[in-house]
Amino acid sequence: MIPLHDPAVRGFASDNAAGMHPEVLAALSSANGGHVVSYGGDPYTLALQESLRGHFGPDVVSAVVLTGTGANVTALQALTQRWESVLSSDQAHVLHDEAGGLEHVGGTKVIALPTRDGLVDPADVERAVRAADSLMRAPVGALTLTQSTELGTAYSLEHLSDLVAVAHRLGVRVHVDGARLSNAAVSLGVGLGETTTALGVDAVSLGGTKNGGGFAEVVVVRDAATAPGLARLVKPSMQQSSKTRFVSAQLLALFGTDLWQRTAATANAAAARLAAAVTATGVVLTRPVQANAVFAELPAAVAARAAARVPFHVWDPEYSEKGVEVRLVASFDTTDGDVENFAAVLTEELARD
Repeated sequence: MIPLHDPAVRGFASDNAAGMHPEVLAALSSANGGHVVSYGGDPYTLALQESLRGHFGPDVVSAVVLTGTGANVTALQALTQRWESVLSSDQAHVLHDEAGGLEHVGGTKVIALPTRDGLVDPADVERAVRAADSLMRAPVGALTLTQSTELGTAYSLEHLSDLVAVAHRLGVRVHVDGARLSNAAVSLGVGLGETTTALGVDAVSLGGTKNGGGFAEVVVVRDAATAPGLARLVKPSMQQSSKTRFVSAQLLALFGTDLWQRTAATANAAAARLAAAVTATGVVLTRPVQANAVFAELPAAVAARAAARVPFHVWDPEYSEKGVEVRLVASFDTTDGDVENFAAVLTEELARD
C-alpha cells in the first residue's frame, strides 16, 4: 500500500503522532495467523495479566481496553458509586480532553482542583472532600491524578504517598491516569508499581499508545475487591475488543520486556536535549521538564511560523502579554536531528520577529 502521509514530516505535536515501535509491530505480526479464543481468553492476554502482576503486585486484576479515554472512564466507573463525584486536577485530561466521557458514559460529576505546574496539593483534596459531604452535593468517591501530568511534571513518591494517605483517610479511592506513566517512572528511577500500587493507588490506566504502541491501553486494579465490577464495565463502556490478542500483544511487547523503559528513556532524554536547545535560543521555559514534554513562551507570530514548519501545539494562547505558551512533546523515535532541526527553525523565526 502506498503511504498516504509524508514519512519525512516529523515534529513535536504529540507522542500520539509517532508511529509504532518496530518491536510492537513485530509482536502484532507474531500474534496474527490461526484461530485463538476471542474476547480476552487468548494466551497473549493471559500472559499480559501475569506480566502486570510482576509490575504492580500479585493480587492485581486487569482489563485490556482500546483507548486512554476508555481506560479512564472504565476505571473511574469501577471505583465509584453512581451518586459520587471524582476529583481531578484543573489540567486533567479527563476534565478537558475527553469530551465529558466520564459524565456522559458513567454519569459521574468531575470536580476540578487547583494545581501548581499540574500537581494537586493534599490540602486541596481534603478541603474538596469535606465541602462535598452534604446531601445537597455529590460526595467524592475517587481522586484521579495524572502521572506524568499534563504539564510535563512528575509527582514525587512522597507527594503521591501524601495524596493517597489523605484520600484513603477520607474514604476516597485513588486512580492514576498513566498515559505517560512509563515516562514518569523512568524520570523518577523507579518501577511502574513503585509510583502507583506500592503507594496504595487503587487503579491505574496504564498507557502504551503514547510510548510505542498503536492502540494499547489497560486498566490495572490493586485487587479484585477494590473494583469488583471492572470486568463487567468493559463491554458497556464500548472498550471490549473481540480480537483482544492484538491489543494485548502490543502491551506484552512493552511491559513483558524492558521496552517500556527504553522507549520512555529515549523520549525523556530527547525532551531534555530539546529544553536545552530551546533555552540556548534565549526562549524561557515555563514549566519544569521532568518527563517528555517541554513548555515554553514564544511570541505568537513566531509560534505560528515555527509550527507551520515543525508541528507543535500552542497550549495557552493567552499566556502573557509577551506571547503564548507552547508545548513540545518528544517521542520514542525523536532523534538528535529532530532536535537540531527545530532549534535551527526556532532561531530563524526568532530572528525574523
